[in-house]
Amino acid sequence: MARCRSYLRGLAICVTVLLMASGVVMIGVGFSSIDGNIPVAVLFNQLSSSDGLLVLQVFGPITVLLSVLGVCAASLDLKPLLLVFSALILVEFVALMVVASPLVHVQAQMSGAVDEVFLNVTPLHRAERFIQSQLNKLQASDSCCGLRSFEDWDNQLPVSCLCSPTPPTSDLQLSSRPGNWSSEGTCVMVERDLYPPTPQSTDKLWVHSEPCGPVLKSYLSFPLKLRIGIISAYATIAMAAIALCLALGLEEYWKTPPVETTVDDYNRVKYQPKPSLT
Repeated sequence: MARCRSYLRGLAICVTVLLMASGVVMIGVGFSSIDGNIPVAVLFNQLSSSDGLLVLQVFGPITVLLSVLGVCAASLDLKPLLLVFSALILVEFVALMVVASPLVHVQAQMSGAVDEVFLNVTPLHRAERFIQSQLNKLQASDSCCGLRSFEDWDNQLPVSCLCSPTPPTSDLQLSSRPGNWSSEGTCVMVERDLYPPTPQSTDKLWVHSEPCGPVLKSYLSFPLKLRIGIISAYATIAMAAIALCLALGLEEYWKTPPVETTVDDYNRVKYQPKPSLT
């Protein structure tokens, strides 16, 4: 029993240290500037990209302070302090779940809000020069064109949309579609009667077939997914810490008391608790 209790105590200390580490991560992410790396961020000024930051900034330091209390209580084997720590972590856990629950709703609505932004800014050739410049950089770096498709540029395709198609290795790789364009690999061929000639084109005009919208959505959703992941990890560690510290703090209620046996003069066996050394 003593060995089992020693393992339980060591596990409680390790889990509480992990809880402290999660608090440090919450502080780091809460005060970092991940949102500043979003391309064409000016398009999404009306969208709230700071959801969850205040949650991490507030609950991160609280988690670190309570974890220090828990490590001290588990290391010194102070049962009343273990119970206090468990109660405080439980209160913090419930408060964090209540405050952070709207983040899941925000994540579900983000895709629709971004699609509405894409719809309002098209056609892209009429957008602000700064937005066009940022989009051109994104299109050149990620081999995409437009927000929903290359048709977002209307009849003013920029040079960053042009691409060089790879020759097909089989007849199945080359597919033709009815209408005014055909596809080959990651590029599509646009009819010259729809788009003006460019210096890079001869008899065919090839543009990137992939839109940039999904790329921008991934940039936008990453910070929110990161915050939700950190909060989920904290919740798992906090529940484990609460269970272990409660088990140590309430040890006298679940631990079987030591019993000693004695035999009297009539060979009768008597069982009685061992006297406590304290």
